[in-house]
Amino acid sequence: MKRTILSLSAVTAALAAVTGVAAVAAPGDTGPTAPASATRLPVQRSTLVCPAPSSSEVAETTYTAFAPPGASAGADTKKGTAQLLPTGTVADSHGNPAGKGGKDAKGGKDGKGAKDKGGADSGGTQTVPPPDTKPVVPLQQAGKPVLGTTDSADAPALTGSADGALAPGWTVQQTTAIAAGLGRGLQGLSCTAPDTQFWFPGVSTATGRTDYVHLTNPDPVPAVVDLEMRGKDGALTDSGGGEDITVPPHTTVPVLLSTLTTSPADGAALHVSVRSGRIGAAVQAADAKTGGDWLPPAADPSPGAVLPGIPADATDVQLVAVAPGDADADLKVQLATPTGLITPAGLDTLHVKSGMTATVDLKDITKGEPGSLVLTPGDGGSTAPIAAALRVVRGKGDNQEMAFIPATRPIEARGTVADNRAKGSTLTLVAPQKGKDAKVRITASAGSGGGTPVSKTYTVKGGTSLAVQPPQPSGLKGSYALTVEPEPGSGPVHAARILALPQGGVPAFTVQPLPDDRGSVLVPTAGQDLSLLTR
Repeated sequence: MKRTILSLSAVTAALAAVTGVAAVAAPGDTGPTAPASATRLPVQRSTLVCPAPSSSEVAETTYTAFAPPGASAGADTKKGTAQLLPTGTVADSHGNPAGKGGKDAKGGKDGKGAKDKGGADSGGTQTVPPPDTKPVVPLQQAGKPVLGTTDSADAPALTGSADGALAPGWTVQQTTAIAAGLGRGLQGLSCTAPDTQFWFPGVSTATGRTDYVHLTNPDPVPAVVDLEMRGKDGALTDSGGGEDITVPPHTTVPVLLSTLTTSPADGAALHVSVRSGRIGAAVQAADAKTGGDWLPPAADPSPGAVLPGIPADATDVQLVAVAPGDADADLKVQLATPTGLITPAGLDTLHVKSGMTATVDLKDITKGEPGSLVLTPGDGGSTAPIAAALRVVRGKGDNQEMAFIPATRPIEARGTVADNRAKGSTLTLVAPQKGKDAKVRITASAGSGGGTPVSKTYTVKGGTSLAVQPPQPSGLKGSYALTVEPEPGSGPVHAARILALPQGGVPAFTVQPLPDDRGSVLVPTAGQDLSLLTR
């Protein structure tokens, strides 16, 4: 492998250009070795992607943008910008714009063969926002959330960036309440950073489920994407069905997963691989019986996984794990409770075959106590990587609602989640390793309409899960953001936020994991061999 020696100034410039350059180890993985001598500096540019929220006529979406105060200490700039802009839309394989069916934003019914502004045939309808489109939730200062709302059935996907003082930890929460119809309930998503690989365990093409993957390109050059689905018997994707999907610049392409295979399957896994460029990806799942929600990408495959934030009143929990490598995985399955780690009855180990998925119905595993699932290599010493996610259902009969909990990375420096309400927010913290207690500082920001920030410190005993009503800013008006920061010497900690906003008799809720926000990177001192950062 070619090794290149760069100057400190060159590396600093490269790292400042984008978010996520610093490598973050997945659970159970050591990751790349950090330089022996380095300085942690804030990133100076972040990019986020928010998919089109809903085509429902009875949906209302709230966007909440936030950047933690003080996160830019040491940056070269005192000011910054952070905003999102609408994207264009390319029709799905049936000619339905936004992947939802029906008319496009300009009233068309089919749109096949329509051309974009440059005249190139996109294979579907592409709607490009006019030059005078106003930014969505632009931030003016760090430390105070900014809100925006829409009830439009044609609300587009959004892409945007933050730079300068607002780039480190920039977070946008998309929360949609759908009053009726397919996917009704609460759908929430922390808008994602673009990348080149994504795993989505827990997708389904079974009767009653409608799952779309939204592929959004934030850049000025096209991206080319491959989609592959795995099930309990291996590959599900028809030959060539998910290959060479072009996502034009500043455009979103929704793909109905059932069009990728002729073999309906529940408990499947979707792999999104980008051949060129980069995209943001998220799966929107709707069920005829249990409502709908967003399934974010799971943490990168690793020998272990932590899935935080199972509600105390969960009535059905389904685990889906996929082993994407060449070896089978044997996993020890444990539930982290408020008092310790326990093994679910009849589930000492879980075997996941190479290239396949394994699905386990954990039923009402929490038994009235909130908890988190911890997967570790089995006693046989298996080190095969896996990706995993949970589908969680609350309620019974006609009043059921589902949400998803993907495996999430530990918080290394700071994790942030926006759109917390005066009522309905629960924060779950889990310290998955026995003997390694986690100590974290939680800060509630000022409210979007006013309020004074407050902070509180929590200790989570190793091997336990702690669910708390988070602190609220004094004099709260509007919604607020939460930041979670491990204290020096803290053991590993994972976190998730549950937002519950009941709709009549439906216990509508959504769960957002809090991975590390990658708002800072380690920059080696001058004179070091920096090839690690340029491979």
